[in-house]
Amino acid sequence: MIRRIARIAVGAAVAGAAAVALWTGPAAAQDGAADAALVARGRYLAVAADCAACHTAPHGGKPFAGGYGIASPLGSIYSSNITPSKVAGIGNYSESQFAAAVRDGIRGDGAHLYPAMPYTSYARLTDADIHALYAYFTQAVRPVDTAPPATRLPFPFNIRASMMVWNALFLDGTRFTPDPARSAQVNRGAYLAIALGHCDTCHTPRNVMMAEIGGKQFGGATLGTWIAPNITPDPVSGIGDWSSDDLFRYLKTGDVPGKAQAAGPMAEAIEHSFQYLSDDDLRAIVAYVRQVPALRNAAQTRPRDAYGAISNGEALQRGVAPASLSNGARIFTGDCAACHRPTGTGSQDGYYPQLFHNSATGAATPDNLVAAILQGVDRTVGGQHVFMPGFAHGSYVDELSDQDVADVGNYVLSQFGNQAVHITASDVATLRAGGPRPLLARVGGYIVPAIVALAVIVLTVIIMVRAGRRIRRPA
Repeated sequence: MIRRIARIAVGAAVAGAAAVALWTGPAAAQDGAADAALVARGRYLAVAADCAACHTAPHGGKPFAGGYGIASPLGSIYSSNITPSKVAGIGNYSESQFAAAVRDGIRGDGAHLYPAMPYTSYARLTDADIHALYAYFTQAVRPVDTAPPATRLPFPFNIRASMMVWNALFLDGTRFTPDPARSAQVNRGAYLAIALGHCDTCHTPRNVMMAEIGGKQFGGATLGTWIAPNITPDPVSGIGDWSSDDLFRYLKTGDVPGKAQAAGPMAEAIEHSFQYLSDDDLRAIVAYVRQVPALRNAAQTRPRDAYGAISNGEALQRGVAPASLSNGARIFTGDCAACHRPTGTGSQDGYYPQLFHNSATGAATPDNLVAAILQGVDRTVGGQHVFMPGFAHGSYVDELSDQDVADVGNYVLSQFGNQAVHITASDVATLRAGGPRPLLARVGGYIVPAIVALAVIVLTVIIMVRAGRRIRRPA
């Protein structure tokens, strides 16, 4: 009897356990699937936001471990470790702390981030997307217990608390709200372009306080050595002469023959972000960009891709004594013609682009042409590595001086591009050093002394006024 009761009890326990398993199994599976879907969504959002490009150090850096030196006019700003490391990363962040860092620029320890981290754009992110990003970074990213280099800007910019004033003046914390007057596709494109993709961060000019200028969204801006061009639909200064398919191809591949090839920061954005977005999302970005207000830059009198033609200049100089050639022609023949062809047509397979009808040689400013010569081109898209060596100091192909770069740049412009543009050795030196310094960077060292001097003057005036009142006061 006892054995029978025991068998019945065991059987009941097994049956009960089976019943519980049958009852909880699908729910647990659904929860697991929901978590996986949330993390997958967070991963896609992180790609769309291009987090890896800035938070992964070049030359073998571990994903999201920080250490990438973001060049700014005020000095290099090193990206932080955003892996779930509890030692060096965000492993101890609550979701609200994570949201504050992403959207408000405030770290978990309360310190303020610099707007090199585009929290001014991420401020528009929805709560649902912040939740998905938090799930991805805390659950799917491998922790790295290595702290990146510390950012050390010159005084007074090293005082992070000063960002409280800057944020009060320029940070708009309004979340993205779809515009009912726009289509669902355009609203999706707007969210991708200005919240996640933060395109306005690079393509919008900035004021003296380094904040984006209202009313000039996407009008073009200087990014140190490079220029982020006008991408409004203006047919002369912007991309109004590009078709939707042209724009889609550029975002997907970085290469539109007869118009432009991505290099510098844009090549990084395409390599790490845009190429991985769905076709529908890329089409949405295109639809949004094509309907923003068009802006005209007076210096650009023709579309950037409308300049130049096939040139026989280099071919006509063959057999001419090298001493009689200009320095620019000699450098072009030795360093450029083999890939871009003497006629400027590029290689037949398009790997090396043509030099005429090219935005780098047709722009009103030569910065991107000079930057490409100095730094080269390096992007991997769709498994294809596109590479052009740079000719700056330390180049393994040929080191060009400032005058050499100016000479070959002017030769290229005269043969294939905007002949009204002229490059000087001084221009090259400025770009080699990181680009023109904005006013804020030039006067930064005088800000605090000026404030102190002003305070002293104000205090002196107050003392003198009070002293005068006491003298005039009747006995």
